[in-house]
Amino acid sequence: MQTSNTRDRIVVAAARLIQRQGYVGTGIKQIAKEAEATLGSVYHFFPGGKEAVAVAAIAHGRDEFANVLRTALDGADGPAEAVDACARLLARELRASDWIDGCPVTAAALETLGPDSPIQQACADALHAWQNLVADKLLGCGLPSPEARELAATVINTLEGAEVTAQVTRSEDPLLLAGRHLSRLVASYV
Repeated sequence: MQTSNTRDRIVVAAARLIQRQGYVGTGIKQIAKEAEATLGSVYHFFPGGKEAVAVAAIAHGRDEFANVLRTALDGADGPAEAVDACARLLARELRASDWIDGCPVTAAALETLGPDSPIQQACADALHAWQNLVADKLLGCGLPSPEARELAATVINTLEGAEVTAQVTRSEDPLLLAGRHLSRLVASYV
């Protein structure tokens, strides 16, 4: 049980650090310190070093946001309201973190562009997983598959871009605006 807790602490610490500082700005020693783990423990659980920790951290971030997204999609009257609620939640959380806790997937993706990067693949997997959650909701509302998939991609792409813009400008407005317009767009399909 302790073994699992140490690994989990390492993954959560890495996810938070990458979210705040990016992949390049996060060191393996800093991850160990934040996780209250030894450097040996980090390498024990992640023999691939920093890249392997980052892949696990991105998967953690993927699952965390999937839970937020799932809650928003299931808790609203319809997908249009859910998209707006999700954007508002992201705006509140970003403001509460003093504009520091952006998306760990975006932070890592932008710093690790290149061919055949495991980090890049983990980021792409996260984006696709989120798109699939939105698409499933839209499919459940009767949208045909091609439209549901394209609309879901538009929702996730827009929220990701709005979150980065909100973080850079230190304003909730980009997310709130994106949420309102995405809601209208989704409503026009549903």
